[in-house]
Amino acid sequence: MPTKREREYYQMGFQDGMRMVAAPGTLDFSRDFRTLPAPHGAPPPKPKRKLSAWNKFVKANSRKKEFRYRDGKLNLKKMGVAFRRKKRR
Repeated sequence: MPTKREREYYQMGFQDGMRMVAAPGTLDFSRDFRTLPAPHGAPPPKPKRKLSAWNKFVKANSRKKEFRYRDGKLNLKKMGVAFRRKKRR
């Protein structure tokens, strides 16, 4: 059961949302909300890190039959051996 303060917070958030809907042109549901700019004061999103050589190797070879057990799990030990034997450029 929410407390009195929580109910007040819910009500304030609901009112803010209703104000945004009531103002014309403030909400556009056709856009993806992940692409909207961050709210004021929030840090910008960090760029994704590059994959390491091991991650690239696993991604490229994870579907190969030679690195799979019968139950579908990856044989990481065998992949590690193959990765270390691989010629790097």
